[in-house]
Amino acid sequence: MRAEKKSEVDPDTGFGVIPAAATLAAGGFGGHDGQQASGQRHGDVPGEGVPTEDVPGEDVPASGQAGPVTERRSIKTGRNLPAAIGVGLLMGGLVVLTLFTVKATFLLYVGIILAVALWEFSHALRSRDIHLPLAPIVAGGVAMVTLAYWMQARWALGALGLTGIGVLGWRLRGGADGYVRDVTAGIFTLLYLPLAAVFVALMLAQPDGSRRAFIFVVLTVCSDTGAYLAGILFGKHPMVPSISPKKTWEGLGGGAVLCLATGAVMVPCLLGGHVWQGLLLGAAAVAVASLGDLVESMIKRDLQIKDMGHLLPGHGGIMDRLDSLVVMAPLVWLLLAVLVPNGHAV
Repeated sequence: MRAEKKSEVDPDTGFGVIPAAATLAAGGFGGHDGQQASGQRHGDVPGEGVPTEDVPGEDVPASGQAGPVTERRSIKTGRNLPAAIGVGLLMGGLVVLTLFTVKATFLLYVGIILAVALWEFSHALRSRDIHLPLAPIVAGGVAMVTLAYWMQARWALGALGLTGIGVLGWRLRGGADGYVRDVTAGIFTLLYLPLAAVFVALMLAQPDGSRRAFIFVVLTVCSDTGAYLAGILFGKHPMVPSISPKKTWEGLGGGAVLCLATGAVMVPCLLGGHVWQGLLLGAAAVAVASLGDLVESMIKRDLQIKDMGHLLPGHGGIMDRLDSLVVMAPLVWLLLAVLVPNGHAV
């Protein structure tokens, strides 16, 4: 009888058991299904751009005789958990503080995060010789978010169009070489980051905007945290191995359970909606959050990088925390606007 190999697996795979329960804050603010910490990503082989997947195998004792069958399930978190938890709590505390004191300060918080994320993304794209027309994107993004909050959505839409024109014009001075490449990346970035922040501003502009934005953030954290913990404890079946071999269906299920429960409680309690509306919001949120995580994984594979940055200890960069948020913002705004307009359920 051959002895089985001891299983020791990265948390993204979801194989193994975590010995401590202090991972809630570390799993939040992006990083779906136990995503990477700074410097580690989806089982990447150091020095290579394409991640590989570990396959459990068997070891034969050196003596050639069958030894006792032993199995020790342990966890290699791939991150500095104390630092990750501290950063997560700090970011979450700032969300609560800004939302429920002077809610306009939350918009300032979003603006700072957006500016850092744009810088990180621009730096990451340079690794593939892609140069963003960053100045018009930053200026246009600030205008779009400000107009969405203080004016109306149509003004933000106008700013989006003008910013797109600005991207086209700004890049002209760089010459013809790589023009289409850089402009295309600029328009993509404009839609990927500043436009998502516009929907956060639209949520916040409502009379009960603090509660709407709070639900949006909490659902994102629940999706990421539920997937992280369930993936570690039960994950065995990869979702999309060709994109992210360490995201599991079990992790998705854990995120779904936590999102459904959170939506069912928060929408009735904070917005006066119905339980079924909260369940619908939770289900949609976890589906889109998973998509956002896979999209960023694909971007990193294409750029052949492991993290977008290293600003946040135990997490990576700001962009590594926004993968779910940027795609959830339009959906949560739309569903809340349709299901619970003006704080009254339809």
